[in-house]
Amino acid sequence: MSHQGDAIFVTGGAGFIGSAVVRHLLDETGAFVVNIDKLTYASSLTSIPQATPARYVLAHEDVCNGQALRALFDRYQPAAVMHLAAESHVDRSIDGPGEFIQTNVVGTFTLLQEALRHFRRLPEPRRRSFRFLHVSTDEVFGSLGEHGLFTEATAYAPNSPYSASKASSDHLVRAWVATYGLPALITNCSNNYGPYHFPEKLIPHMIIRGLAEESLPVYGDGRNVRDWLYVGDHARALRLVLERGRVGETYNVGGRNERSNLDVVEQICDALDRLHPGHGGGRRRLISFVADRPGHDRRYAIDASKLEGELGWRAEETFETGLEKTVRWYLANRTWWEALLRKGYAANRVGLGGMAASG
Repeated sequence: MSHQGDAIFVTGGAGFIGSAVVRHLLDETGAFVVNIDKLTYASSLTSIPQATPARYVLAHEDVCNGQALRALFDRYQPAAVMHLAAESHVDRSIDGPGEFIQTNVVGTFTLLQEALRHFRRLPEPRRRSFRFLHVSTDEVFGSLGEHGLFTEATAYAPNSPYSASKASSDHLVRAWVATYGLPALITNCSNNYGPYHFPEKLIPHMIIRGLAEESLPVYGDGRNVRDWLYVGDHARALRLVLERGRVGETYNVGGRNERSNLDVVEQICDALDRLHPGHGGGRRRLISFVADRPGHDRRYAIDASKLEGELGWRAEETFETGLEKTVRWYLANRTWWEALLRKGYAANRVGLGGMAASG
């Protein structure tokens, strides 16, 4: 079993993708996982049910706190860092960009500095094997036309405060590789979905509203296209890149599952109708169209050929199989998402741009 006895830092490990990575490491490797998370509104420690003190510890810290990070590096002497901590909701970034700059840019800078300090103090051969994996998004590439795919060579053209902050963090990581020799890698992924997804994101939001037979608001004309990636497939990809990727390289991770937002919502309606029939007829009747998000990118699509060819990764889930698993999970785990709703999460519309000046 790989990473036997190694400490691996996972930042943002109580978030959606981060918790999937932690679960994968605990299930499929022998690593000791240090979950560094400041536990924001979108975090949930119940997303890691297999966590035990023998192989897991939560470090309730902010990645912007260099002193706290330094103490963690000194204490646990990690063999790798998987950096997933980020503010990630595009709509929230439009209303309050400052928090995104702080966490995604300043936090990444701070973590890089402490990782570099740790790396330089490591003895051989641990220094040769140390890795820093920075997990980013396809949104840094901006908007595609009707044809073509994002590749690792696509120029950056971010259009939202969120994507701009992630583009900035990607550039910082590249600079720390080129300037300081930090053995880092970058991944850029398409839209994730699956179990334990926070309710503000499209798929869980629509599942929960559909279960309650509430209106299902779709931005604009619903024709914005995203490439959907099941979160378990993503976690496998990240481990492969960490273990076998080439230092300094970028790897795109995508599921080859392009769907329009309207198509996604319609498929959710159909799955709910089949698995949990409602009282008022088919749920497609609940779909409504609302004002679009400012700067809403029209289409994203990832070319994952490099990851597939070099490392042998393939997405195991199609969108249909992954969505079926996801809907079934939300039906079977009401206590998880209902607890988040009771904590005070309100699914009010944000991201219309009215608060940017105060962010």
